[in-house]
Amino acid sequence: MPIYFDHAATTPMVAPAVEAYQDAMLQIGNASSLHTFGRDARRRVEEARETIASVAHCEANEIIFTASGTESNNLAIKGLYWNAVSADPSRKVILISAIEHHAVMDPAEWLVEHEGAELILLPVLPTGEIDLVFLSNLVASRGSEIALIAVMHSNNEVGTIQPIDEVVEVAGDIPVHTDGVQSFTKVPFNFSKLGVTTATISAHKIGGPYGVAALLVKHGLDITPILHGGGQERDIRSGTLNTPGIVAFAAAAKYADTYRQQNAEKVNQVKSALKEEILLKIPDARFNGTGMDQLPGILSVTFPGTESDGLLLLLDGEEMATSTGSACSAGVQQASHVLIAMGLSARDARSSLRFSLSPSNTLADVKRLGEVIEGVVAKSRASMGYK
Repeated sequence: MPIYFDHAATTPMVAPAVEAYQDAMLQIGNASSLHTFGRDARRRVEEARETIASVAHCEANEIIFTASGTESNNLAIKGLYWNAVSADPSRKVILISAIEHHAVMDPAEWLVEHEGAELILLPVLPTGEIDLVFLSNLVASRGSEIALIAVMHSNNEVGTIQPIDEVVEVAGDIPVHTDGVQSFTKVPFNFSKLGVTTATISAHKIGGPYGVAALLVKHGLDITPILHGGGQERDIRSGTLNTPGIVAFAAAAKYADTYRQQNAEKVNQVKSALKEEILLKIPDARFNGTGMDQLPGILSVTFPGTESDGLLLLLDGEEMATSTGSACSAGVQQASHVLIAMGLSARDARSSLRFSLSPSNTLADVKRLGEVIEGVVAKSRASMGYK
């Protein structure tokens, strides 16, 4: 039986989401149409919006539906930047943490290249937590020039949960965006209490379908859109609403929120057993980002002397899916920018795997990994000439 240790990449749809999706797929109607079919689709969308709002602890009209977490992050970064520059042309500085997902990093770099923005990466501690002292000093010295700050709620590679409330306090009146894709429904996530300006959440990370996400936008704020057309979603995001996807997103969010504590306890139990099994078989293995609050399901491990892509393929040959947490460009492995920012060497960063768990993972999965991990690591080390 294949074992899936890559739930941070995507999750299987949960039964309530599948049922909701299939039911909505059998209905016809554009939620922007005024006839009976359109009104029924609109009703389904608005009921889903209310459900997601109750889980995210935001107002329903603060939810802007999009097609992906990447789109939501682009909308937030570009939209907030354009808002700031429109109000004050001197506000061209963007601050983002050095461990952001590329869906945040790349639009910020695009603004540097095409719009004349200045990008400053906020350093993190070896635990993966943002350096609040550095941020405080920067805001104190250049606050009037800063257009926005982006710090992810939790990291997708090592699972470190950031002190977003403290970031917001330091920011003052500077807009703050947080990527909550990995956090939403897995740990407490309260949009109103966080105090951020915008936040990204996504369906397929929580047992919902691909192709639907949302940007939470603080009440009263209209950010500059990146898509123009029919004016759906408060003129912030045009495009025909994905009614089946939105309905299934809500079903997945409600289900995950209902069982959040129970799921976290189960996942943490399996994660603890996984750490013990890895250290038992590979005593010099090292875990990354373990000094702070973490998501229950993410475990980043460095296996010295190995090559992560090779490890991934060897484990895949044993019917186990993991992730390197690194990006590949033109077939050349790149060391994880997250692990580099946390202080790992490029060599160690290229020797790391991410195991990401869900409640579907069991202690039997851990036992099976224990049966093969020693041989897999030995093969990788032999190929690298490591002794």
